[in-house]
Amino acid sequence: MATFTPLSDRVAVRPEPAEEQTESGLYIPDTAKEKPQKGTVVSVGPGKVENGQRIEMSVQAGDHVLYGKYAGTEVTLDGDELLIMKESDLLGRIDD
Repeated sequence: MATFTPLSDRVAVRPEPAEEQTESGLYIPDTAKEKPQKGTVVSVGPGKVENGQRIEMSVQAGDHVLYGKYAGTEVTLDGDELLIMKESDLLGRIDD
């Protein structure tokens, strides 16, 4: 895969696959699947600059995160589906 580094306060997230089955075992048709809202951070930008000071990012590659349903821009790099979004579009980090 090509190396991709987001700019400013953006992050690249690999979304988790959509659920194929319900907990009771019923298969979900493609038309009824919801967009995933969880993913893994693949890479992060250096952070934004405010008043001449760089503000560090609060997530790093490998973190599991929640994000808004319609957050980010979908891109495909070397066959890998990613979402590029601002750090402020992330709702939180999931600590396992």
